[in-house]
Amino acid sequence: MPTRSAVQSSDVDLFTDEALTDPYPLYRQLRDAGPIVHLARYGVHVVARYAQVREALADWETFSSADGVGLNEIFNQALTGTIIASDPPHHDALRNVLSERLSPRALRELRGEVERKVGAHVDELAQRGTFDAVTDLAQVIPVSIVLDLLGFPHEGREGLLDWGEQTFNAVGPENRRMTDALPKMQEMFDWLEHTCTRDRMLPGGFATTIHEAADRGEIPHEAVVPLMAGYSIPALDTTVSALASAVELFAGNPDQWDLLRAEPSLIPSAFNEVLRMESPVQLFARVTRSEYEVDGLALPAGSRVVLLYGSANRDERQYPDPDRFDIRRGAADQLAFGYGTHGCAGQGLARLEGHAALAALAKHVARFELTGEPTRKLNNCTRTLAKLPVTVHLA
Repeated sequence: MPTRSAVQSSDVDLFTDEALTDPYPLYRQLRDAGPIVHLARYGVHVVARYAQVREALADWETFSSADGVGLNEIFNQALTGTIIASDPPHHDALRNVLSERLSPRALRELRGEVERKVGAHVDELAQRGTFDAVTDLAQVIPVSIVLDLLGFPHEGREGLLDWGEQTFNAVGPENRRMTDALPKMQEMFDWLEHTCTRDRMLPGGFATTIHEAADRGEIPHEAVVPLMAGYSIPALDTTVSALASAVELFAGNPDQWDLLRAEPSLIPSAFNEVLRMESPVQLFARVTRSEYEVDGLALPAGSRVVLLYGSANRDERQYPDPDRFDIRRGAADQLAFGYGTHGCAGQGLARLEGHAALAALAKHVARFELTGEPTRKLNNCTRTLAKLPVTVHLA
C-alpha cells in the first residue's frame, strides 16, 4: 500500500481586506502547497488546483452540497434543501422546474429582444461618453432584463442587488461581513415570501412557473421562496461582475479590444476569458461523503472542503501564463459557472447578456479610458467592482 503523506496546513487567511482585494498571490501559494491544503484558521480544507476543483465538481456523490456550500452553520442551515444546497434527486427536481425556460431554444427566442435592449442602452452610454461602467452599464443590463423575465412585482425589487451582495457575503466564515449580511439576507427571504406571492407575479415570468410547479405537486410549496432566490440572486450578481470586469480588462488591454473589434467571432471566447480571469463567484464549499485521496493525500469523510474557482481558473497547470488576458486562449473549460450537476443553470442567459453587451460595445467604442481608480467591492464569496469610471472614444 502506498505511503500517505500528511496534508499541509496553512495559516493563509483568504478573507482579509487585502486578500479579497488581490487573492491571486495567495491562491498561487495554496496551489503550490499541494492538491489539498488545510486552512488552520478556519478548520476547513481547500482545493485550489484546476484538476481537483473540476474533479470535485463532477463528483457530487463524494463532494456533497447537501450539508451546505458555505463556511458557517447559520448560512448552511438557512439554505438546507435549496437548489444550491442539495444533491440529486431533490436537486434535479428543483432544477427541472425552469429547465425549459432556460433551454437553448428558449434563449434563442429571447436573443433578439436582449440584443435590442442592450444595444439601445450601450448606444446611449456611448453618446454620453463618460459614465460608470458598474452602475451605468453592468448593473443596468441584468436588472432591466432579468427582473422582467423573473416576473417579480415592481414593489421592492430595487433591493435585490444589495440583498444579493449580502447573501454572497453570508457564504463566508463568521467574520464581520458575514454577520452584517444576515439581516439583509433575511429581508430578501421576507420580501420573496410576502411580496412575491402567487397572485402578484407578473404574467409569464419564471416566478410564476415556479409557483405553478408547486401547485402541480412537482416541488413542495416550501421550496418556492428558496428557488426564487436561487435563480434571481446569481442571475444578477454574476452578470454584473462579469460585465464590469470585461470593461476593466479591455481598458487595460487595448490590443485585445482592437482584436475583438476586428474579429467579432471572438466574442464567446472573450467572454470566457473574462470569466476565467475574474471569476464572479470565487468559492463554494462541499462536504465529503466518503474518503477522497489524491497524490498520496487523504481527506476523511465528513471534511468540509472549499473549492476555489478563482484559483482553479488561474492555475498555471491548466492555463499557460494564466495572469495574461488573451481572448484567443479558448478558455471554454473555465470553471466560473461551476461544472457538473451544480453547473450554473442560468449561465446561458448570462452568456446571452454578456455577448450582447460586448457586441454592442464593439460597434460603438474604439477605446476605453479609465478616468479614475476602480473601486473594488469586497465580498466573502464574489469578486466584483463598486465603481469603474470610464470615458469611451467612439468608433
